[in-house]
Amino acid sequence: MIRIEVSRQDVAASRFAIAPLHEVGAVLFVLTHGAHSASLRTWTARAVDPYLRLCRRDPAVRALAALCTPRGHYRADFIAPPPNGPNETVADQLAVVRATPLGQARDELARNLQGVTPPAGDVRAVLDAPDVVGLLAGGLEALWRAVVEPDWPLLRSILEQDLVHRAGRLAAYGWAEALAGLSPGVRWRPAEGVIEAESRLDGERFRPGGTGLLFVPTVFAAPESLGFQLERPWPYTLIYPARGTAALWENGGEREPEALDRLLGRSRARLLRALVEPATTTQLSGRLRMSLGAVGDHLAILRSAGLVARARSGRAVLYRRTPLGDALAATAAYFHERGAGDAP
Repeated sequence: MIRIEVSRQDVAASRFAIAPLHEVGAVLFVLTHGAHSASLRTWTARAVDPYLRLCRRDPAVRALAALCTPRGHYRADFIAPPPNGPNETVADQLAVVRATPLGQARDELARNLQGVTPPAGDVRAVLDAPDVVGLLAGGLEALWRAVVEPDWPLLRSILEQDLVHRAGRLAAYGWAEALAGLSPGVRWRPAEGVIEAESRLDGERFRPGGTGLLFVPTVFAAPESLGFQLERPWPYTLIYPARGTAALWENGGEREPEALDRLLGRSRARLLRALVEPATTTQLSGRLRMSLGAVGDHLAILRSAGLVARARSGRAVLYRRTPLGDALAATAAYFHERGAGDAP
């Protein structure tokens, strides 16, 4: 258990953000060590071939796999830098990786490889190369393009929806509610101003010193898992599993209840089911792989029927189910689970 002691300035300065390179690192872990859930195994079966082809032709990718040590072991921070803002792109993060001083990279790589079987051959040549930083950045970019980028609109929509949810909880209910549900291993002690979290760094204390904490959701994580970056000069970062990933890879909802599809039409039924949490049209478009125009048209029909409502949240317009929409979706799912013969 670690303790992160936060001041009022830390609370005000803390933020949530998306980190594309964290998703690359999490994907690499899943492909190297195996998926932890059935839904991710479905995705892995599709992603493993392009990943293996990339490994065969690019020793830098094999070097990154060698650095992907088991959970609880230190992994080099510079290959997964925390984002500087909420809308940082993979190009922005790769530029930060490429700017890493060679001495820092060497130190972090040496720590990463402590206690593991030393790599050999062309992988060792990559890690010993004078341009190791550039080589590893190139491997990260290749992994992004081959494995992550094809699904990024869908991934980003899930991550953005999590950020909207957390920000809403923070604004409406405060710090404790924003942290609630991040992971069973995280607890907020308001009387002490302390965040407690399960970690391999048992017993250690950290003080952000007014710079706040950075919270980064990830799709490719076990429900109970947490990741940390707690070394300067990086901002203190907690990486947690995003909400709403359970049905992420289930072929766009092919197995959803059929009665609601017949009643509303398949696309509108998918939209209504997807609005278990408020979302923007862009998020829904990415998640359901529908065009923005089609999403807007179907939402207009659902809204006119009183099944969804919309409201502005900052610069975004969020759609949410109305109580009638909730009741319809829940009833359809209930009778689907019991079987059509049980319906009145």
